Amino acid sequence: MSEKLFLAVGLDVGSSRTRVVVCLVENLRLRHLGHGECPSRGWVKSRIADQNAVTECILAVLGEAERKAQVSIESAVVGFGGLTVRGANSRSRIELGRPRQIEQRDVNRALDRASRVPLREDRMVLQLFPQDFIVEDQPGLRDPRSMLAQRLEANAHLITGSVQEHTCLVGAVNQAHITVEETVFEPIAAHFAAILPEDRREGIALIDIGSQSTDLVVFYDESLQLASSLPICGDHFTRDVAMAFHISYEEAQQAKEDYGSATAEFTAGNSVVEVAAPGERAPRELPRHVLNEILEARARELFDYVRRELARVGMERSLIGGVILTGGGGRLSSTCDIAESVLKCQARNGLAVGIENWPPEIDDPAWTAAAGLAMYSARLKVQGELERQSVGILARMLR
Repeated sequence: MSEKLFLAVGLDVGSSRTRVVVCLVENLRLRHLGHGECPSRGWVKSRIADQNAVTECILAVLGEAERKAQVSIESAVVGFGGLTVRGANSRSRIELGRPRQIEQRDVNRALDRASRVPLREDRMVLQLFPQDFIVEDQPGLRDPRSMLAQRLEANAHLITGSVQEHTCLVGAVNQAHITVEETVFEPIAAHFAAILPEDRREGIALIDIGSQSTDLVVFYDESLQLASSLPICGDHFTRDVAMAFHISYEEAQQAKEDYGSATAEFTAGNSVVEVAAPGERAPRELPRHVLNEILEARARELFDYVRRELARVGMERSLIGGVILTGGGGRLSSTCDIAESVLKCQARNGLAVGIENWPPEIDDPAWTAAAGLAMYSARLKVQGELERQSVGILARMLR
């Protein structure tokens, strides 16, 4: 196992940018080989409107990554997100018949039953995360195996999404001649790259702020407590600026990225910023204080939504580990300060850790999800190889 090499590829097909990260699994370590990025096309309000355009973007980033990594990419773990994603708790109960030791197959059966919940026609279970188990009315057990019992109950958190959107995404990737190893909720992938396992024990939230959607996951005691999508995203910030100053979306985006801040408190009242206009139009001067007031108002609204989601699951005062911000929207200056002010906990940007030779130019919150998807791919490859080796050993023993 230690001598075998695997490619681990994470594909983040976002509504604003499409990114791919290619890594090599070598001696159970992950090393960066290459990456690719291009502007996304074919998306409208976090949904795929033109599958062929999405495929063209995927082909572009794969070509760039393959040239840098000098490898041929055949499969990838793909990120899935957007406003169609929902999270919900589920509970199941199975009878073991007689008092006996709980086995792995019993745990699997309890979790499988927890995943079989009534869903609307266009809904599917994307991922299932065990929370805890109840053995003979004894709650809060993390691993019930080997315990003596007659019945077993399982609590789990289900992440569901739109069947149509999932089919369109997988179809776009397949059209690019890439096999989808698995689809993963994007903030779940980002947490693999930005949050250490021990940090999940004390309560921590990750907010992935994208161009057309914002996704949230919350962990406590190492288990997933909440997964949801929020109606405020980076696009709202830009459109607020465009409408307030009567400028184009592109000009507003440039002003936000170059001069914007999520807090207006320390911006001088006489400070102005110059925005280049397209064509032969003269550059425009915008009052920087007003620009930042607009961005601050929208940032507070976003984190108010987060606070309400946390309150819904009783976690508004339980984030000892704080809040992690990822996605392109997390790069806005002082966003962490507003998050701390509204949520009353520490906040930081989530950067990818644990990958050797990670390039400085992509050491950025916008790349965290793609890095996490590559990590997830590596885990699948390693687990699969270990299972194949164990089966091989058993076959040799039974010959």
